[in-house]
Amino acid sequence: MSGTTQSANQAMKVLVYSDDSLVRATVLSALGSRPAPELPRVEYVECATEPAVIKHMDAGDIDLAILDGEAAPAGGMGIARQVKDEIYRCPPILVLIGRPQDAWLATWSKAEAVVAHPIDPVALAEATAALLRRRVAAGIGAAR
Repeated sequence: MSGTTQSANQAMKVLVYSDDSLVRATVLSALGSRPAPELPRVEYVECATEPAVIKHMDAGDIDLAILDGEAAPAGGMGIARQVKDEIYRCPPILVLIGRPQDAWLATWSKAEAVVAHPIDPVALAEATAALLRRRVAAGIGAAR
């Protein structure tokens, strides 16, 4: 990666994992092409299986991963923990949890943020924007 400036023309890549296509569609609809006006636009990588998530995360071009903790057979919390342990400079992870009371369990996964089902579009956009802002401020992402 060269430089630390973000360009409005360059997209940040957000991976969205769930075995449920409705959950993936809900996330994409809630976030749109730009979770916050000052951020670069986002491109989505949709994954329905754990091997697909691992493949994309290993490629090193994901800026944020949103993982469904309720997915089966591989839940997002377990995948989050695995990639945080195995990928050097792993991008931030947001885990979608089944209920607010499960937030304590998401800390085990090493996720930087959690949002509970049913997905609140405002809460998801705010959490996503906060994580992407950190990437932009650190000069990571879209300026590849």
